[in-house]
Amino acid sequence: MIIINVKDGESLDKALKRFKKKFEKTGVLRELRSRQAFEKKSITRRHEIKHAIYKQNMNLETTV
Repeated sequence: MIIINVKDGESLDKALKRFKKKFEKTGVLRELRSRQAFEKKSITRRHEIKHAIYKQNMNLETTV
């Protein structure tokens, strides 16, 4: 359960923004979407490897 304490004088919009950021960090929505359809381990691993290669290439481009 996510708890957000609203500070004195803080607008509701800012508190809602903090809640959304905390909710996003927990990864609940991402996990819910991934559980909707079963994905084989080999395909999951393939996606992880592709993502790692992509991140590595991005790091190389920024240093050049």
